[in-house]
Amino acid sequence: MKNKLTTEQPSGYNDLDKMSTVELLSNMNKEDKTVAYTVEKVVPSIQKLVDDIYSKIKAGGRLFYIGAGTSGRLGVLDASECPPTYGVSDNVVIGLIAGGDVALRKAVENAEDDSKMAWKDLQEYNISKKDVLIGIAASGTTPYVIGGVKEAKKHGIITGCITCNKNSPLSLEVDHPIELVVGPEFVTGSTRMKAGTAQKLVLNMISTTVMIKLGKVKGNKMVNMQLSNKKLVNRGVRMIMEQLNIDEKLASSLLLKHKSVKEVFDKHKTNPANENLNE
Repeated sequence: MKNKLTTEQPSGYNDLDKMSTVELLSNMNKEDKTVAYTVEKVVPSIQKLVDDIYSKIKAGGRLFYIGAGTSGRLGVLDASECPPTYGVSDNVVIGLIAGGDVALRKAVENAEDDSKMAWKDLQEYNISKKDVLIGIAASGTTPYVIGGVKEAKKHGIITGCITCNKNSPLSLEVDHPIELVVGPEFVTGSTRMKAGTAQKLVLNMISTTVMIKLGKVKGNKMVNMQLSNKKLVNRGVRMIMEQLNIDEKLASSLLLKHKSVKEVFDKHKTNPANENLNE
């Protein structure tokens, strides 16, 4: 019987094992070029979900991601990058993967097939109506994810999903379905390829837009980033130099004093050349 899931359809390319290196690379790149156009088609759906997330987080809520395999890893990745990039608590965007953190490195057998485990995982964080839950599953059929969003809806929690099949079981269970139909993969069924790329693009769009709307960006700069290494400290110094039109020495001193680019910007609307930095 023909599989109805687009993500499981046969590749449009045959005899991959007989292709040259450049043929393999060129054909993969050809397929990847289609992904952004697929994402473009669902921007209205993403917008509705983002607006709900923004409202909930602004009111003190949180954003949760749940997924298995590649989808779960992408959710955890996106969540883990929000604190260093935007200076938010690691309790604002939370990513959970079937099988727990060990599954980030190694596949955990049958973890995604447990339809009750996601809700148990979420309860450890006391998820409530104040929060939003996004289920990530390329196939849209993952029991771990479907079970989690179904239970969340029963508890009045806003739900969304990111999937790569049309009208999947997961899409039918959520308030905000985002369906990225990127077509068959270059290697049949390997959804870490186009499907994973599409999911990553959308996760970037969701978290970045929410953080900008929450005031974590000034102009186009990450003024709330954590100054956790030399590269980021140097970036912060450059931001201050450009914003206040001052030299590197003074910018470095201000950053050392205030410990945050945003704090410097908030306290110095004009050139701070006369400030007593020892205060």
